[in-house]
Amino acid sequence: MDARPATASGPADPPADAEPRPRRTGYRRLPVQQRREQLIAVALELFATRAPEEVGLDDVAEAAGASRPLVYRYFAGGKQQLYEAALRTAADELTSRFAVPLTGTPSEQLSAVLDGYFAFVAEHDAGYSALLRGGSVVETARTSAIVDDVRRAALRRTLRHLGVREAGPRLTLLVRSWIAVVEGASLSWLDEGRALPVAELRDWLVDQFTAMAAATALHDPQTAQVLAALLALEGPDAPRAERLRAVLAAGR
Repeated sequence: MDARPATASGPADPPADAEPRPRRTGYRRLPVQQRREQLIAVALELFATRAPEEVGLDDVAEAAGASRPLVYRYFAGGKQQLYEAALRTAADELTSRFAVPLTGTPSEQLSAVLDGYFAFVAEHDAGYSALLRGGSVVETARTSAIVDDVRRAALRRTLRHLGVREAGPRLTLLVRSWIAVVEGASLSWLDEGRALPVAELRDWLVDQFTAMAAATALHDPQTAQVLAALLALEGPDAPRAERLRAVLAAGR
């Protein structure tokens, strides 16, 4: 009988005590747009849990089951281009959450907007913090412009809920200032480990807007008219309407 060793059709089995090698996610060929959207979605997930400067292209490639050259094929500008694309996608998502039905009282509508806003903040806490603090090494004029677009959208949506078509300078300043308060409160809420129930934070911010508007109304006829209209829409027995009447009466 021939004593030559039999040939094997595949690699030899590893020793019984050998540790199994980690498996890499299999590569799947996807249409161009679908692959691009997948890479952006993966990047958003990573930016949601880590600061932008802590996420590399290798991290995105590994999480997407792709190669680094493939990521560069879609984002030739490297990490910066990918970050800006991910930020734009996140900004569009956040802006879409401002669109709530124009039903209920104005305070209920503002509450609904804030519910969507804080749901987004909770999902993308690390990226949200790094972006608004302005300390990220990947921040550029383009990323700042994306954030400004979101703020302008928030301004337009808030004025719409107030029933205002054209806002004067004082009313515009009021709404912009309140948006800044919302952003600051969001960052503090994250810093404090979300200790305050989001519903309480939301109601406080709506009351904060009422108080700021009442103070502005003392100096601006348009804001005074807006507050009077809001008071009528809130209903005679609404708790917020009672607080609003008290503030307005004190300022007369």
